[in-house]
Amino acid sequence: MTTQNDRLLLNAYIDGELDPEHALDFERRLADNAALANERRRIEALRAAIQERLPREPASLTLRRRVAALVRPQFPNWRAGWAAMAASVAIAFAAGSLATLVAIGPGGREPAVSELVVASHVRSLMASQPVDVSSSDRHTVKPWFNGKLPQSPRVVELAAQGFSLVGGRIDVIGLTPAPTLVYRVRQHVISLTALPVSRRASAPIRPIDGYNVLEWTDGPLAYWAVSDVAPPELDNFAKAFRAGEAEP
Repeated sequence: MTTQNDRLLLNAYIDGELDPEHALDFERRLADNAALANERRRIEALRAAIQERLPREPASLTLRRRVAALVRPQFPNWRAGWAAMAASVAIAFAAGSLATLVAIGPGGREPAVSELVVASHVRSLMASQPVDVSSSDRHTVKPWFNGKLPQSPRVVELAAQGFSLVGGRIDVIGLTPAPTLVYRVRQHVISLTALPVSRRASAPIRPIDGYNVLEWTDGPLAYWAVSDVAPPELDNFAKAFRAGEAEP
């Protein structure tokens, strides 16, 4: 059997995204795990079939405008800013598309939003840092999202409640660019992703490979919180965030 984490690491390995040390370690796991090796062959065969049989369609005007908005330079040194943002968006877009492909099961089932936000959370933990903008000041994090996305989330500082704001990033959830706030409690990371309210949960949410998920709506946005903290603590975070939203 392979877990969701195994599949995420497997796709990172196939894409050459693991550093040499972790790549060698994963190769040893492949040699010892027949199910994981079979999953590798299945994914590689699926990719080859898609490349062979499905024509590559040009990106729509709407998608091009979204990407252009995401990579718009926001820094004094616009050359460095453009390159950094473009690289970040390219990685996020590719990872988001891959997460959608991997989460589709053998029966062609569309992935649940909870699966996609957990996949994005795990990818962020595998990165060198889980944020694109690093700051504990909401007056720094909130403006960073403005102009990059159609809607930005409410940013709440919760250090007094034990949840420190780390910063924010842009995830791609089912090909939809989405703002994600990152908080930390002790050594645990909490990812809070804001999606259009149409992406709210349509069924009871269960833990996924050890990660707990909470969802609630506020106006036009549905907020999805993901972390490996215990459910009561994640519930406390959600209550503190929602209460903080009422502050001016």
